[in-house]
Amino acid sequence: MPLVPQRLATKLIISLTVILVAVDIAGGILWTQTQERQTLDAMILGADQLSRSISSATWYSMLDNHRAAIYQVMQTIALKQGINRIRIFNKEGRVMFSTSGNELVQVDKRAEACVLCHDSEKPLVKVDVPSRARVFSDPQGHRQLGMVTPIYNEPACSDAPCHAHPPEYSVLGVLDVVLNLDPVDLELAGIRKRILVIIGIQIVLTAALVIVLTRRFVDKPIQQLREGARAVSAMQLDTPIRITTGGELQELAGSMEAMRVKLKKALDELNQFTQRLEEKVKERTEQLEIVHQKLLQTARLASLGQLSASVAHEVNNPISGILNLSMLMQRILRDDGIPQGRVQEFRQYLTQVTNETSRVGKIVSDLLAFSRRSRRQRALMDLNVIIRNTVSLVEPKLRLANVEIVLDLQSDLPLVYCDGSQIQQVILNLVMNASEATHGRGMGRVEVRTRAQDDDTCVVMKVSDNGEGIRRENLSRIFDPFFTTKEEGKGVGLGLSVVFGIVRAHDGDIDVQSTLGTGTTITLTLPLGYPEAEHPSSAGGESVS
Repeated sequence: MPLVPQRLATKLIISLTVILVAVDIAGGILWTQTQERQTLDAMILGADQLSRSISSATWYSMLDNHRAAIYQVMQTIALKQGINRIRIFNKEGRVMFSTSGNELVQVDKRAEACVLCHDSEKPLVKVDVPSRARVFSDPQGHRQLGMVTPIYNEPACSDAPCHAHPPEYSVLGVLDVVLNLDPVDLELAGIRKRILVIIGIQIVLTAALVIVLTRRFVDKPIQQLREGARAVSAMQLDTPIRITTGGELQELAGSMEAMRVKLKKALDELNQFTQRLEEKVKERTEQLEIVHQKLLQTARLASLGQLSASVAHEVNNPISGILNLSMLMQRILRDDGIPQGRVQEFRQYLTQVTNETSRVGKIVSDLLAFSRRSRRQRALMDLNVIIRNTVSLVEPKLRLANVEIVLDLQSDLPLVYCDGSQIQQVILNLVMNASEATHGRGMGRVEVRTRAQDDDTCVVMKVSDNGEGIRRENLSRIFDPFFTTKEEGKGVGLGLSVVFGIVRAHDGDIDVQSTLGTGTTITLTLPLGYPEAEHPSSAGGESVS
């Protein structure tokens, strides 16, 4: 499943939210630690003041060595809320008094109450307030704050007559006051909860503010730019691109708007140019169509010119025969009629005159059918019949040119929907070109073959000769108008161009294969269907077979 790319605004919102959340959390943690430190410092100062107050309250009793009074004062103070216990240690580390009542034992100097001053080889005498405080947990897991206050050997103590201490003793003992931190922990827990709530509110408000501002100043302008870019890419150039947020995005929108205006102007100019070009093309096409019709007419006249020599020779033979027969009949005919003995001979001559006259009539009829100018008329035609009729017109001329024409026509060839007159002109041009290609090579041979394709969609006609062939560089140009390789005065180069146009007009195809010194084969393919959505009912002609 492809990943959906995140939008820039979403990435920006997530990034800023994560950063602000991290900052809020870090600030909350720092604030909580600061509050805890300040509260603990306040408790330490309070514990120090309490310890000093106890020491001051018992100073005179200590001076008089009234221990019972001292212990009574400490026992009374220990009953106050928040004070866990009060102990007095002598300089040897023995517990001299404890409000707990069961700790009058020797204490290891590595214990939690002694290690503050006895951590080094030489015990500390002067210790600052934070160093005399300790925080530890009792067996039940409740936190405790212990404050150790040294009891110094003052001059009044060393000079006292009752229990004088040597002056070299700096510290006579310590006063250890242990306070319960449960109220402080409850207060700190409340502070943490309040901080968490404040952080949560800050995160929600900050995220909402980031979302609103990002959507207002980033997401919305970007969406407008995206829509504008999509419209430009889809060539929808009528909608302007406008952003009023200011800054780089508005500058970018201005650049895109300028690009849209220029592109629209260029597109309008291109459309106008295209329209003018289409009009020019239409105009040129009409002119080319006129020229094409003139080319067809010129090629038709050229074909008729080639045909005239063959037809003139073909017509001249029967007319000469008729002239000779009419002269023989004049000799037989007398003033009183036909001699009785020569009636049969006269009838024979007359029959020959009739046959020769019919032959001339058939030639003239075929010539008129070929040269007749008429509108295009297509119908289902038998291509073999068109080939035979066309070949019959030029066969005498081919024989005189020492060219043999061979017909290899498929007997069951399907009918082709075509204009018979135009196809006849195509056949005539191809056959005459093939025969002219064999001149100077002894006995020429032109073969016309028809076949139906295996899928019964087209009919194929091939015209082959054993002429000199076509050079490779000329193969791509033989259908160009006015291109010819014949000697000057023997051709204008329109025959194959007209053939190409007629074949294309019938949705057919034409192909040329040639080998120098061997000959050329032109393959003509005509479809069996009705080209250009024509229908036999609108063709205006009848089937020919």
